[in-house]
Amino acid sequence: MTSSPEPLAVRFDEDSFWVDLEDGRTLGVPLAWFPRLLHATPEQRAQVELSRSGLHWDEIDEDISIAGLLAGRGDQTRSRKAAA
Repeated sequence: MTSSPEPLAVRFDEDSFWVDLEDGRTLGVPLAWFPRLLHATPEQRAQVELSRSGLHWDEIDEDISIAGLLAGRGDQTRSRKAAA
């Protein structure tokens, strides 16, 4: 099984967040895919923790895997609620 590339940096603009990966790629992800990030303050967004498995924001209780981003998946919690 191949592991996902490690995130090196995360930055935000008005509508998206950008994740720089160790393999040289940069992923642009719509904030609308992750409502907790969309509604977070700039200070809360800046408190991201990077790890081999992905991105974590403790204060807003958000975890995003790099594998999920590469697969084009947004907030899985929201889609589970919509299906219920």
